[in-house]
Amino acid sequence: MKKSKSLLLMIALVLVIGTVLAGCGGNNNASSGNNTAATNAPAGDNAGTNTGNTGEEKLAADQTLKINLSSEPPTFDPQQAQDSTSNAILKLMYEGLTRQNAETGQAEEGVAESWDISADGLVYTFHLRDSKWSNGDAVTANDFAFAWQRVLDPNAEQAAPYAYQLYYIKGAEDFNTGKITDFSQVGIKVIDEKTLEVTLANPTPYFLGLLSFYTYYPVHSSVKDNAKWATAVDTQITNGPFTLTEWTTGQSLAVTKNPSYYAADDIKAQQINFSIVNSGATELLSYKNGELDRAGGPIGEIPTEQLPIVEKELPNEFARKGIASVYYYQFNVTEKPFTNAKIRKALAMAIERQPIIDNITLGGQLPAFGFVPPGIQSNEQEFRAQVADSQYFKEDLTEAKKLLEEGLKEEGLDKLEFTITYNTSEGHQKIAVAIADQWKKALGVEVKLENKEWGVFIEDRHNLNYQVARAGWSADYNDPMTYLDMWVTGGGNNDSGYSNAEYDKLIQEAKTSADNAVRQEKFAAAEKILMDDMVVIPIYYYTNNSLTKEYLKGVTLDFSGAIDLSRAYLLEH
Repeated sequence: MKKSKSLLLMIALVLVIGTVLAGCGGNNNASSGNNTAATNAPAGDNAGTNTGNTGEEKLAADQTLKINLSSEPPTFDPQQAQDSTSNAILKLMYEGLTRQNAETGQAEEGVAESWDISADGLVYTFHLRDSKWSNGDAVTANDFAFAWQRVLDPNAEQAAPYAYQLYYIKGAEDFNTGKITDFSQVGIKVIDEKTLEVTLANPTPYFLGLLSFYTYYPVHSSVKDNAKWATAVDTQITNGPFTLTEWTTGQSLAVTKNPSYYAADDIKAQQINFSIVNSGATELLSYKNGELDRAGGPIGEIPTEQLPIVEKELPNEFARKGIASVYYYQFNVTEKPFTNAKIRKALAMAIERQPIIDNITLGGQLPAFGFVPPGIQSNEQEFRAQVADSQYFKEDLTEAKKLLEEGLKEEGLDKLEFTITYNTSEGHQKIAVAIADQWKKALGVEVKLENKEWGVFIEDRHNLNYQVARAGWSADYNDPMTYLDMWVTGGGNNDSGYSNAEYDKLIQEAKTSADNAVRQEKFAAAEKILMDDMVVIPIYYYTNNSLTKEYLKGVTLDFSGAIDLSRAYLLEH
C-alpha cells in the first residue's frame, strides 16, 4: 500500500466482505491501530502465508506462543474494559452469545448455538449450547442477565464506560440513568437456564455483532460480593478458550488453554506468554532474536523509523493492513482556554499531517479531517465515500493565526500555553514532539509534553485530568454510530466533557430510525457539528504494521484492527 488511493480501495474491499464487531476503542499504539494481511484480508496477518490448517502442516510439539504487550491491560473485568489491549486479552478469556467469524467478519454462534428473531426485528430469543465456566459450572442465561445488569447498574461503585452499548435494549437506558429501578422492566428475560430473550427498543441491524463485544460478555456470579475479583489470578473464572494463569504486574502475564471450553478441540495453542515491555526497539530486537513470535500492532509496537527497513528485510513476515481506526487529539472542553472553539480550530488547522506520516509514522496512514474513518459502511456504501472529510476544514495557517488571535482576545489572553498528555510510547512521543514544534513555529504556542502509563492515562483522560490528550478509536461494530454516539452528553467514552443538544438529538434520531437514508443524513449532520465545534483534532487514519514469524498461523485482524489470538498455533520450525 504505497499510495493512499490503494489503501482506501483495500479497506473498502474488506468491508464488502463483512459487517460486524471489531471490539475495541482507545488504541494505545501510534503506528498501528486499536486501538483492528498484506492483502488486507480479514482472515489473518501472516504476510504472504496461509493461515489455515491444511493437512500438509505439521504442528510444533511445543504450542507456547510468545507475544509482547506494549502496555498492561488496565482491567480484566469485561464490563470495565475500554481499550484495545484489554480487548485482546479478554477475547482469549471470555466468549459472548456470538463471536466474530475471522473469514467473513460476520457474527456466528458463540455460547448461543442458535437464535430466533421476531418479524419486527425487536425480539431475539437465544438458545444456549452446553458450555462451562473454567471451574466446571454451567454457563447459563442467568450469567448473561447478571453481567448485563452489572453494566447497567446506576449504583455501581465504578460506572461501566460502555453502558451505552446496551441502550439498544428496551429499558436499558432508563435503568442505567435511574428513571426506572426495577430491572425486570428491562428487555432482558431469562426464560430458562438455556434460553435468553432480549427485546430491543428499536430494530438494530448490527445487534448480533454487538453481542461479541466484551461489554456483552457473561461473568460468573461469584464476582457479586468480591469487588477485587478482577485483580487476582485465582478469582477469575472464565468461559473462553483460555484462563489467566500468571500475572506479574508490569512485567508479564500468561493464559493457558481452558479444557472446559466447549470448542477446546479447535484451540491448538496450549499457552500464550505475554511480556509487557513498552519499548518498540526492545520488542523488535526480541522478535529478531526469536524471543517473540509476533511484533507490532495493535498490542505491540515496532519503532516507526524501522518500518521501511523491516518491510525490505523481512518481506515474508511484514504485513501492513488498512484498518478502520482514527488517531486524533482531543480537548478537555470544560477547561479554559479550550472552552473556546476558535482556539481549538486554530490548532487543528495549523497541523501539517502529511509530513508527520512521511517522516514520523512511516506506516502509509491517511491524513484525517473527519472522525469516521474509511472502511465504515453506511446506507449500503462506505460512509467516507459519501461524505468527504475535506468539507469540514483544511490546513490553513493564515486562517489558523486569525482564529487564534480572535480566540485569545475573547479569553483575555495574549499567549497560549498548555500540555499535551500521551501514554507511554515512542511513537506517541515523536508525534507529540512534531505537533508541538509545528504549533510553536506556526502560532507561537508554548507546549509541554506529559507522558503517563497506559492505565493512569486512561483514568486521567476519563476524569478530565488533562488539557489536550492523544487518543485513538477503532470500531466496535461496522456502522458510523460506533464513532459518533461516544460524543453525546454524558457518554461513557466522552472524555472531553463535550455537550451539544443538537448533536445529541441527531444521534438519537439515527438510533431510532430504521431508514438507512435517514440514518446517513443524521450521521453526516452530526459529524459536521463535531468538526465545526472541533472537539477533536483528527490527525490520521490508521494502518496496522506487524511482523509475524512464518511458522505462526491463525492470528486474525478484523477490519478495525482488533486482534484475535485464540485460534493461533505454531508449525514445526
